[in-house]
Amino acid sequence: MPEYKAPLRDIKFVMSELLNSEQHYASLGAEDATPDMIDAIIQEGAKFCEQVLSPLNQVGDREGCTWSEEGVKTPTGFREAYKQYVEGGWPSMTAAPEHGGQGLPESVGIVMSEMVGTANWSWGMYPGLSHGAMNTVELHGTDEQKETYLTKMISGEWTGTMCLTEAHCGSDLGILRSRAEPNADGSYSITGTKIFISAGEHDMADNIIHVVLARLPGAPEGTKGISLFIVPKFLPDAEGNAAEQNAVSCGSIEHKMGIHGNATCVMNFDGAKGWLIGPENKGLNCMFTFMNVARLGTAIQGLGSAELSFQGSLAYAKDRLAMRSLSGAKKPEAPADPIIVHPDVRRMLLTQKAVAEGARALIYYTAQQGDIVQRGKTEEERREADELMGFLTPIAKAFLTEIGHEASNLGMQVFGGHGFISEWGMEQVVRDARIGMIYEGTTGIQALDLLGRKVLMTQGESLKRFTRQVHVFCKENAENEQMKQFIEPLQAINREWGELTVKLGMSAMQNREEVGSASVDYLMYSGYAVFAYLWAKMAQVALNTMAEGTTEETFYNAKVQTARFYFTRILPRARGHAESMLAGADTLMDMPEEAFAF
Repeated sequence: MPEYKAPLRDIKFVMSELLNSEQHYASLGAEDATPDMIDAIIQEGAKFCEQVLSPLNQVGDREGCTWSEEGVKTPTGFREAYKQYVEGGWPSMTAAPEHGGQGLPESVGIVMSEMVGTANWSWGMYPGLSHGAMNTVELHGTDEQKETYLTKMISGEWTGTMCLTEAHCGSDLGILRSRAEPNADGSYSITGTKIFISAGEHDMADNIIHVVLARLPGAPEGTKGISLFIVPKFLPDAEGNAAEQNAVSCGSIEHKMGIHGNATCVMNFDGAKGWLIGPENKGLNCMFTFMNVARLGTAIQGLGSAELSFQGSLAYAKDRLAMRSLSGAKKPEAPADPIIVHPDVRRMLLTQKAVAEGARALIYYTAQQGDIVQRGKTEEERREADELMGFLTPIAKAFLTEIGHEASNLGMQVFGGHGFISEWGMEQVVRDARIGMIYEGTTGIQALDLLGRKVLMTQGESLKRFTRQVHVFCKENAENEQMKQFIEPLQAINREWGELTVKLGMSAMQNREEVGSASVDYLMYSGYAVFAYLWAKMAQVALNTMAEGTTEETFYNAKVQTARFYFTRILPRARGHAESMLAGADTLMDMPEEAFAF
């Protein structure tokens, strides 16, 4: 298994040099988020991830979780690692101080989430799901619910889940059947079965708080009739401690392709006692708080799989000897050259590097918008950040998991036959990464959200909010000869992005199937365009730093070289997506269903 090393230098580059986090936190009034404080947090987090979580990654894959009627047992070391995580105060880092949190901005927590997820994605899902549950209760729960549940989840004593999916409905939550019957004491009896519930049952915490979607009696059909409930595994007693077992149980755990160390559960609610969160029939609105957090969290899986596979394949490529360089022996004293000298191996490594570092920039940038949503000084500032974050989130979730999985496959390919063998751990990265394109809304669902809801339903305003930033950046660097190689193609794709959107909007007015037909290509095109902007900005920072003088010229020069690789070798993929999205829905929809027979 690749031995994870936190990429601290690149994390610092993105935070401090690309995104100017010091100024960002100062503008939000986040007094505790000083450079020294953040650096200390990241350093300690890196040690925990490298020394505790990374060694358990292959253990979790090999052992998996085990189910019995008494509950689910997690792999060896998982429970002890969680205890250390709680003792270190990590669950409370970004939570509100009034409920026991440390009050740091969410974007600081994203850095820790990246390191945790890259070191051991399966383990990281346990506290990761809790984070979304905490946000939901904090924003929509009553004062009593916050005191009872939120404080214990923030401390890490209790964990949380999200319970949406049912066997007959995946992303189509409008047809869910779980029901909630009112009780005389103001609580509700929740009945139904939920499937694919990550971390739904485990032995790592004293209690598990399920956030559950269900229907009240007489509720409207569809998504307008869904309510949200808190359903604890153990009912709290008068002192707020976990006491009586609630009527909720894990019926089984799924046997699956990857993320074996995380329990994916079938959860049965048999008249379980629960309490309403937020208004009646507005559960889906409240749940979007959870889902947006979860979607950005899932984007981290794309980053993590690219980073971990890159670290593994880079070390291997420097060490593995095979064949001679086409331009002459590079290690004549050895029987062959290290494979890193071969152009195709360089192509794979540079793709992984471009994906991982571009993904880090996109996720951290999106997380900063989340900071502004929570802490911005004016309503206008918060609204604009919320809309920009809403536009970027489906791109981050879907585009990064797609290309992150590609990067993990390339890591396996660098190893050749050894990549297919379990002991190296590269095939585990591929298997673990594959779920990212499915859960929290598939790539197709995210694409419909982006093109249909975020872009066309706003008459392109959400897109323009981002492309205006790109336009200003291009204008500011128009006379910079060193940046010309990046600015000209960036200007072109930024302009074409708007033109394509107008064409799709016109087509959609004639045939709504055009949106579904074009949406995934549109999302992938958008991802490549966003990456072009971020890689151009990273190149600019690197060029400016080298012009001023630096002792780290190799690091900064690598940024410029990777940006050049991205623009010449990866960005051209957008052209194919542009042609495909304009091909029309008839190429997909004209064939009658019976013609699909075999």
